[in-house]
Amino acid sequence: MAESSARKIVIFDTTLRDGEQSPGCSMNLSEKMEVAQALVDLGVDVIEAGFPIASPGDFEAVSEIAKVVRGPAVCGLARCRTEDIDRAWEAVKHAENPRIHVFLATSAIHREHKLKMDKSQIIQRAVAGVARAVGYCSNVEFSPEDAARTEEDFLCQVVEAAIRAGATTVNIPDTVGYATPAHMGHVIRVLRDRVPNIDEAIISVHCHNDLGMAVANSLAAVEAGAGQIECTVNGLGERAGNCSLEEVVMALRTRIDYYKADTGVVSQRLVPTSRLVSHITGMHVQRNKAIVGRNAFAHEAGIHQDGMLKERTTYEIMRPEDVGFTTSDLVLGKHSGRAALASRAKALGFRLTGEQLNTVFDAFKRLADKKKEIYDADLAALVEEQIRGVADVWSLESYQVTSGTNRVPHVVLKLRKGDEVKSAEMDCGDGPVDAIFLAIEELAETEVVCKDFRVHSVTVGKDAQGEVTVELEYQGNTYRGRGISTDSIEASAKAFLNAINRIVSLGNGEPETPRPNV
Repeated sequence: MAESSARKIVIFDTTLRDGEQSPGCSMNLSEKMEVAQALVDLGVDVIEAGFPIASPGDFEAVSEIAKVVRGPAVCGLARCRTEDIDRAWEAVKHAENPRIHVFLATSAIHREHKLKMDKSQIIQRAVAGVARAVGYCSNVEFSPEDAARTEEDFLCQVVEAAIRAGATTVNIPDTVGYATPAHMGHVIRVLRDRVPNIDEAIISVHCHNDLGMAVANSLAAVEAGAGQIECTVNGLGERAGNCSLEEVVMALRTRIDYYKADTGVVSQRLVPTSRLVSHITGMHVQRNKAIVGRNAFAHEAGIHQDGMLKERTTYEIMRPEDVGFTTSDLVLGKHSGRAALASRAKALGFRLTGEQLNTVFDAFKRLADKKKEIYDADLAALVEEQIRGVADVWSLESYQVTSGTNRVPHVVLKLRKGDEVKSAEMDCGDGPVDAIFLAIEELAETEVVCKDFRVHSVTVGKDAQGEVTVELEYQGNTYRGRGISTDSIEASAKAFLNAINRIVSLGNGEPETPRPNV
């Protein structure tokens, strides 16, 4: 809970824009809508929903989110170009609180090599861009791209001009993750001291994590007077990612005594939101990830365990339940009923309709016949597979595969497509998983390249479910697939089919405008 004297820091979430630019992290419309609703429940202040001019898909997603979301501001990104700004407004105009975020590079290296513009031209373009955005709405943000490497005098000039033109937020991006905490704090203090109209706008920061300092740099900026942090769930983003939302939020809350600042984020929603984004993007959270990793609150060393038993605060500065971990892990068994399942799913952050609950309960009963004990992670994986899967154009009917050392695998595979069951029997591949994949390609008549294959255990024990994720390349586009089963080969087949179904359902993609690295 925030102290009454604490400054309120605005949390600007760009998971749907910058986070989605992580290679292989693209989301479809329904997935973006689900993440947007999770961000509303999380309590973020601004949702940057996308870059509307980048593609028709981006425009549609921003527009639909703007129509549905209530509470946070909905923001669309635009270069300082008339067509970008007009397109951004068309996308966000239905929002309860629309924001247009315009940007233009300002560093010497960008001016010389990318824009071929001098300082006066940069200021002129920035002012024109902000002014056009202000003509549409009063909530306008301006970002001098690569601000951390921009000359201080010129940065001050650009920021002053942007505020004079009507920008209500000025965002200072560390576009390439070059800054250090001392450097970032210094830049914010320079702006506060030397820009005469700086009090007319909120100072924001957008830090990339190339040197692993995005969170530290963002906190240094807050300490120096910044009032907004731009971040993403799980730290997603291009290259090494962005400032991690969950880390910066809990750093401010845990050390409110030092920063005298807090956010309006509902911290108990951090873990459920992290899991949702991880599932949708296919980007697994490392076990030792701060705040939301599986080991974040695990204590193995004897001295730690002894201290925890005597007094929790000896080795824990946060309670796991404060960020959304449940206090008990072993939850259900084969005799558990529908009400117990619904209650546990709700505790894990899932909202199930009556129809979804019935579907999940049927799958739960099938799993309970295979596993003696079902853990939270099992249940979360089960729910995600049942309610967040892509439409099954193709589904796995059955498989048999025999394989051995120095032996070409023999596979018999049956797939269902509507009322039709197709089968294939072939000797192929390098091992049972490869054989299954080749047989699926044959039956689905879809030739792909498998770019990534990962398998990990959802929980513990010999009967643990295996979760498989794959990335397939088809006609220049990347598609993800996910499957779970106590049988890892079956999980592999389901993951591969899940990706094939995405190819069939989503088509071949569409041309896009190059994505900005703000």
